[in-house]
Amino acid sequence: MRILGIDPGLRTLGWGVIESHGSRLSHVANGLCKSDGDDLGERLLSLYNQIVEVIAEHQPDQAAIEQTFVNKDGAGTLKLGQARGVALLTLVQAGLPVGEYAPNRVKKTVVGVGHAEKEQVLHMVKLQLPGCKPKGADAADALAIAICHSYYGAAPQARVKEVRA
Repeated sequence: MRILGIDPGLRTLGWGVIESHGSRLSHVANGLCKSDGDDLGERLLSLYNQIVEVIAEHQPDQAAIEQTFVNKDGAGTLKLGQARGVALLTLVQAGLPVGEYAPNRVKKTVVGVGHAEKEQVLHMVKLQLPGCKPKGADAADALAIAICHSYYGAAPQARVKEVRA
């Protein structure tokens, strides 16, 4: 099973693709989608086009995306939600079953602690996917989301599945 993980972001969206064969995981690819454009609409369209390219190139069977967390900046949370919405739409439009995971669930699955730091997530992703060199923290987070999905959501019966911590 090939799984595409998405760590949504308006400026930088991380993505990672893994192969899951039972309990064996392997790294396929990872990267960052940087939004282009002068206004919000152009930036969202840029992300959409880049995700379409990732799906076309790597042909995932399923996808996973991180749920939005609410932070102190309401405007920032709203923009993150818009980027997440575009990513979710793109995945579903491609016909992929999608799992949604709370950030704490992803960290607990990959690191063992729900409030792990980014460096800990990066370290554990590298341990679980030997030879993997994430192109940035957002790509490492996307790979962690894919790993989480391999444990909890790799069932073809659900189109969109939500898992909370």
